[in-house]
Amino acid sequence: MSGQDPIRLLIADDHPVVRDGLSSMFAREPEFEVLGEAADGVEAIRLAEELAPDVILLDLRMPVLDGLTAIAELARRGVAARVLVLTTYDTDSHVLPAIEAGATGYLLKDAPRAELLRAVRSAARGQAVLSPSVAAVLMNRVRTPAAGPLSQRELEVLQLVAAGTTNKEAAARLFITEATVKTHLLNIYGKLGVKDRAAAVAEAYHRGLLTPR
Repeated sequence: MSGQDPIRLLIADDHPVVRDGLSSMFAREPEFEVLGEAADGVEAIRLAEELAPDVILLDLRMPVLDGLTAIAELARRGVAARVLVLTTYDTDSHVLPAIEAGATGYLLKDAPRAELLRAVRSAARGQAVLSPSVAAVLMNRVRTPAAGPLSQRELEVLQLVAAGTTNKEAAARLFITEATVKTHLLNIYGKLGVKDRAAAVAEAYHRGLLTPR
């Protein structure tokens, strides 16, 4: 995307009023172009493949196919668009699964207009975007990580780290964002009681979570 090209948007929300409001807001800004609107997850996936947007503004609660499943399916199909979740929910039961599924950012619908425009610009550049309350949820989760075994995805990340891959390479192999890899690593450090990648790998071998090839 050159500096002159508008950021191409797809808006997915099951409320017509919300779609209209977002569309007209972005249409007023010359740096954005709204390619289309979707009322459910299935339509969002179809339009994303058809229109190739740079950023998809996606609600989590949608009929036919919910936003979370749509994010995972977009990643599975290799759709290059960045997904920016725009929702009313900021609990960790909503935030963490969305980021793990591959969302680049997570904003609340009451975000000020300037914050929303800035977030879409950042998402288009591939930068992680979190509204303050969502960032607080994640920080809290990292400070008090869920005890217990590593998840399947955390083990996959750890195996790639042990094999010497960078965060960027791990993200590409797992079809998730680099920000998501970092979130997984923070969770892994918390569960293993370590502070860095090398210590995590050593501790994983010590616990038998990884076996030498």
